[in-house]
Order: sequence, then structure tokens, then C-alpha cells
Amino acid sequence: MRVSLTCRLLFSLLLLFIFSGCATIGPATVERDRFDYSTSIAESWKQMMLLNIVKLRYGDTPIFLEVGSIVNQYTFETQLEASADLSSGDFFGNGMTLGGKGKFADRPTITYTPMMGKKFAKSLLTPIPPHVLFSLIQSGWNAEFILRVCLSAVNDLYNSSGRQMMNRSADKEFLEVLDTLAYIQQSGGLGSRLMDKENGKVIVFFRRNSEKEFEQQVLLFLELLGLNPDSDEFSLIYGSSAANDKEIAMLTRSMLEIIAEISQYVRVPENHIKENRASSGNYTSSTTIDEKRSRVFIKSSEEKPGDAFLAIEYRDHWFYIEDTDYRSKRLFSFLLFLFSLAERGSQALSPVLTLPAG
Repeated sequence: MRVSLTCRLLFSLLLLFIFSGCATIGPATVERDRFDYSTSIAESWKQMMLLNIVKLRYGDTPIFLEVGSIVNQYTFETQLEASADLSSGDFFGNGMTLGGKGKFADRPTITYTPMMGKKFAKSLLTPIPPHVLFSLIQSGWNAEFILRVCLSAVNDLYNSSGRQMMNRSADKEFLEVLDTLAYIQQSGGLGSRLMDKENGKVIVFFRRNSEKEFEQQVLLFLELLGLNPDSDEFSLIYGSSAANDKEIAMLTRSMLEIIAEISQYVRVPENHIKENRASSGNYTSSTTIDEKRSRVFIKSSEEKPGDAFLAIEYRDHWFYIEDTDYRSKRLFSFLLFLFSLAERGSQALSPVLTLPAG
């Protein structure tokens, strides 16, 4: 009788052990899987962006591969066997046999979609609408930083470019426009409101300020762009040249242009440049903080770096961003954020810019 109770107890414990694991397999995996997959996707996306920046420097074709979906399926199977031989007075005594086995399977299904065709053109080749840049500025991003990275020209004033076919220095007046707008933004004088949601009409304005320096900066902004100081509203359009003195024409860059600009500051091995494997680039020591803020400094070495924010291997070399280079990390993270905005796509709007003329 004592053996029979022992058998039942062990049998019950075995069942409890097997099926308790099965009961918690679903909820227990949510926190782990969600964190692990999101971290892996983020790291792979950063590595892919860095690789494409480096590839552009070598004249190679950039390829973006999206993670379309992730479906993870867990399977937990159990099998239990039990037998008992109870007898009294037998030479071998009382006997009991318990057996069990289980099988666990983790079957993730991940789909990858290459970005090509219309989506490639929409995400990479389409210039960023001017109203998107002003929306970023309104959300707190520094105006000088945003426009230096994303703008090619405004009212015939051109930004600098490091690309081989368009290498040029920035117009002095262009830099003054950036400084003036950044001052007005930091003074709390920049605002916007949506006037017509259906047609996407946005009013961007400068809040009136009694301070003399603020008013001087507004007038300087109008003068630099050749705008009518007697007008209170100016149309914000896409283009390099304004049709009249009541338009602010912004020639914005596409994501591919921005990435191509960044690629010119990759420090590639000298022998690769001498052998004409990569363009000579435009890697120089920046003289101002503003210039550093608009560049991602990517270094290279034959050995894998020990302290890197991000590193990829290409052509038997390691290209990396130093973890101690905060400005480069900040701009690189901004590129990923900007890419996600461009990928969503949006219909171009024609905001109206309102400025105090007095």
C-alpha cells in the first residue's frame, strides 16, 4: 500500500511538471521575444545604413532590405508513460516504472523585402517636402542643423556639397540665413498652425517681439532672401528660385542625396583612393561646431575596433563610428529617423510663411 501511494505521488508530480511548462510557454515569451527582436532589427538597420553609406563612397550600389514581418511559432509536445508492478513476497520485490519525454520547437518565420521600384523612388529619390522640415523645426529640432543637412538651396542661395560632381562651398548668405533662423527659433519667435487640413495649408510665422535685436534679425532674414519687407505672408514652395518676392523657395535633398553627402566624409584607406577604388572624398578637420554637427565621421581600420558605436566589415576593412563621437552618433540616429519619415511618404504641401514686416 505504501508503494502504491508513492507511485501516485511521483506520477502526479511528473504530470504537474510537464504540463505547467506548457501552460506558461506563451505569456512567458512575449517580453523576451519583443525585446530581442526589436533590438536585433534596430541593430541590423543601423548596420545596413552604415554599409550603404560606405558603399556609395566606393561607387557601389546601395541596397536596402526591409523586414516585412516576423511570425514566431512555438511548439511544445509531451508524452508520458507509467507502469507499476506491485506484488508481495516476490523475489524481486515491488517495482515501478515511470517515463516521459517532451519536444520543444521554436520556428520563427521572417520575411525580407528589397526596397525597389516605386517604394525605392518614393523613399530614397523623392526630395523631402519643405513643410516636413519646418514641422521638424517646430517639434524642437535645431533649424540650423536641419536645414544644413537637408537643404541644397533657398532662394538661389546654395548650401555646401562634398559630392564629386557638385563640389562647392556654401554661399556666405546661405549660412547667414541659417544663423538668423536659428536665432529666431531659439528666441521663441517661430510658430506654425494648420489652416486647411484638407488641402494641407500651413501657416508658419514669427511671433512679434518688442526686442530690437529680434526685429533686426527678422528684417535681415527678409533681406537675405530678397523678400518684400512690406508683406506679412510668404508662400513656402519647393524649388531653387522664387518666382516673386513673396515666395520662399527651398530646394530640399532626397534621402539618397543626404546619404551621398555623408559618404564623402568616410575616412577610407589611402591605398584605396590611390588605386581609384573609392573617390577622394572630402574628409577634413572641421573648423566650426556647426560643420561638425552636419557630418558623420566614419573611420576605418584593418582590425575590428574595440570601442565603437557601430561597425561593419567591407572590403577586408572595418568601418566604424566611435562611441565617444557624440555628434556623429546624433546625426546618424537622425538619419534613421528621417528615413522612416521619408519611407512613410506624404503629399507635398504649400505652407505659407508669415513674417512681421515692421
